[in-house]
Amino acid sequence: MDLIPNFTPDDIETVRQLVHQRYRETIEIQLANSEILLNPKREQRVDCPTLFWHVHGANFAVIRSGLDRFRCQFFYTPHDQYRTDREQYDSLEQCVTTLLQVQANHERNHDQS
Repeated sequence: MDLIPNFTPDDIETVRQLVHQRYRETIEIQLANSEILLNPKREQRVDCPTLFWHVHGANFAVIRSGLDRFRCQFFYTPHDQYRTDREQYDSLEQCVTTLLQVQANHERNHDQS
C-alpha cells in the first residue's frame, strides 16, 4: 500500500482557521499518527497522519486515510467517543466543519439534559 501523504502546512492552517471560527480563540493543532483499519476485510492496520486538538474538555482527531480522504471523531474519554454520520470525507474543510458542528450539537444537547 502506498504511504498516505502527511498534512501540508496549508491543510493545518485551514483546520486552524476553522477551529478559530468556532471557538474564537487560538487552539494548538498537533500532528500525530493513528493506527486504523482502512479495509475491514483485511486485518492490517495502517499508520495514518492525524491532526489533533483539545478544547473545552473535548478532544478532536482528523485522520487522513488517503490522498483526499479524511475521517474524524471527537471524544471526551476513551469510552466516550463520537463520530459524524459519515465514515469518510473527500474534503478536509467539509470534514472539519461537520465535526465541529456535530460536537457543538452534542454539547448543546448535553447541556440541556
